[in-house]
Amino acid sequence: MPDALRTALGRRAMPEEGRDIAPVIEEFSKKFFRYSTHNGSPRFFGYITSSAAPVGALADMLAAAVNPNCGAWALSPIATEIENETIRWLSEFMGLPGTWDGVLVSGGNMANMVGFSAARTAKARWDIRSNGLAVDDARRLVLYTSKETHTWINKAADLGGLGTNAVRWIPTDNELRMRADALEKAITDDLVAGLAPFMVIGTAGTVGTGAIDPLPAIAQICKKYDLWFHVDGAYGAPAVALDDASDDLKGLRLADSIAIDPHKWLYSPVEAGCILTRHPSALRDAFSFKPHYYQFDDNEGQEVKNYFEYGPQNSRGFRALKIWLAFQQVGASGYRRMIGDEIALAHRLYEMIGEHDSLERGTVSLSIATFRFVPPDLRASTDDESTTNYLNELNARIVTAIRLSGEAFVSNAFLGERFMLRACIVNFRTTLNDVAALPDLVVRLGREVDAKLRPATLRRSEVGARS
Repeated sequence: MPDALRTALGRRAMPEEGRDIAPVIEEFSKKFFRYSTHNGSPRFFGYITSSAAPVGALADMLAAAVNPNCGAWALSPIATEIENETIRWLSEFMGLPGTWDGVLVSGGNMANMVGFSAARTAKARWDIRSNGLAVDDARRLVLYTSKETHTWINKAADLGGLGTNAVRWIPTDNELRMRADALEKAITDDLVAGLAPFMVIGTAGTVGTGAIDPLPAIAQICKKYDLWFHVDGAYGAPAVALDDASDDLKGLRLADSIAIDPHKWLYSPVEAGCILTRHPSALRDAFSFKPHYYQFDDNEGQEVKNYFEYGPQNSRGFRALKIWLAFQQVGASGYRRMIGDEIALAHRLYEMIGEHDSLERGTVSLSIATFRFVPPDLRASTDDESTTNYLNELNARIVTAIRLSGEAFVSNAFLGERFMLRACIVNFRTTLNDVAALPDLVVRLGREVDAKLRPATLRRSEVGARS
């Protein structure tokens, strides 16, 4: 817990003089290894934070040793060329048609926000870079996404000057996928109101349940109304490389831009995100400035890429190396096999959950399964509000109990009003034995927590009734 950790870490004054660093590293390493979450564990099912490939650690060390600044080709010639190749490999791995370009960024939030900025520049009907939003010929820009989309869109709308009220949250169906009919109605309503729709965001694997929006249908609507189609594929996009990928997932190939996180399902160490676009000039149109003090074009007329023109960063680390080395170590076929294995494990977990009379299944999509602990004597009353409230509190406490047990790590999702346990598998170390251990662990801890919590909850209810 936080206070215990702070006590263990201690508090030091800033050192005025240097000292031998070896004992500092030794002491820190012991605490670092003991008190970290260890998402490399095969029983870490909590978040979409993968077990990092060991070759990635070597790549980060090599990159830090040379320390190239990947903002300009002149400052990082070989690193820039490797980033070019890495972006091409990512595009080919996902089967993206035509010529795609992009840039590596810190993670999914930044990749999506860069895509947002490219869309805003491309679809505004006026010179938005020069004149901003407060000019006579400006119209209020609005965009569309499902209620399950990650909160990065709030940050993008805020930073982009549109305001969060510009986001239209489209309702979802029973599988938590965006409803295409509701999307088109929202667009037509805004057009009638004189607003300027410019962008639709579909999701290839929502963060809560792994749901995949009907991307082909969304693409058709975007084409009909001339809107930028962006796909948040930070988690699920790599799964499109599988032979049995769904038609909905394959629809990401129709997008104008795609965000992908190699530090999720391609097992790169953090940080490694990427924005890809089928419009080669879109990123430069949104981000390129060439002040007189940038003299990076003395290449005897040979064309080079300066990545400071492709995103918000000027100084940039060599993120591509860990992705580039890992592709060469395992190959595209190795990635397909590992991703497929993890999807199969999630579905097997879902089957195992159904074998327990104390567990209730929720959803399964890609490599995420959701479920909750329901004591058998409460199964008949799960529709009651009081039972729902109790089960939500019970399962929230089970999540904490699992974490404190040290035996596994899960997180949560909401299905309507139901608080669910959420197990996400993005770890090449996870085996069937690891997955099989989770339902039994949840049942054991669930019974313990229920035995302590229910009497106290009933006492609170009785006090409330008397008052």
